[in-house]
Amino acid sequence: MAQTQDIAGMGVRRFGRVNWLGLWTLMTREIRRFTTVWMQTVAAPLATAGLFLVVFDLAIGPQRGEVNGMPFSHFLAPGILMMQVIQNAFANTSSSLMISKVQGNIVDTLMPPLSPAELVVGYIAGGVARGLFVALAVALVIFPIVGVGVAKPLWALVFVVLGSAFLSAIGLVAATIASKFDHMAAITNFIVTPLSFLSGTFYSIATLPAPMQVASHMNPVFYLIDGMRHGVLGTSDTSPWIGVMVCSTATLAVAALCWRWFRTGYRLKS
Repeated sequence: MAQTQDIAGMGVRRFGRVNWLGLWTLMTREIRRFTTVWMQTVAAPLATAGLFLVVFDLAIGPQRGEVNGMPFSHFLAPGILMMQVIQNAFANTSSSLMISKVQGNIVDTLMPPLSPAELVVGYIAGGVARGLFVALAVALVIFPIVGVGVAKPLWALVFVVLGSAFLSAIGLVAATIASKFDHMAAITNFIVTPLSFLSGTFYSIATLPAPMQVASHMNPVFYLIDGMRHGVLGTSDTSPWIGVMVCSTATLAVAALCWRWFRTGYRLKS
């Protein structure tokens, strides 16, 4: 009788109330995945951000001069920070789910009494945590060297969280679709990297021809870069409120797709 009640309780917990213990366990697992190899997941993006700043500032800075009334290095810093944030948030969820599929232990995640929504939130929370760690590292180390402060910390935090959540959700989609690491590498190289590079990271879209400006405004990553620039420098090409609306809508749409795929087991249970 007691065993029957326990099973019934698990059912209510699984489909009714939030399984806080299970959700916390999944979040903790995803966070520990990257904190145990912090040299690869936090220190490496910091080094990459520093290299981008040095190379682009030395190669282009003297010829480019000021951008929007500020030194080129100041203009670059927030864009490079966001680029590292979104790439690492994507890598966190995509690698976690992909490794589970390839190794065949995805069942250990799907069998516990966690709802599809709790699975999505747990994975995305891990990606957001990694994004925050990377953002903090870059801001504490690179920004003082460049001479940049954070003009609007709350806005900067909002866009770091939004960017991490959006790319974490895309990472889940990519890992669900991919059946081997070659597929994942193709998605990273031909979709994620171009989106981050062609979104105003290294240039102001005001310098682009009109058709390219329109195309840039259709890229949600542009609003993440522009929003971070607003948070750090206090200036941007578009309103940060528009960026919040676009990025929130995109994140919810991708997360809803993840939820549906977890619910149906698409390419996960077979």
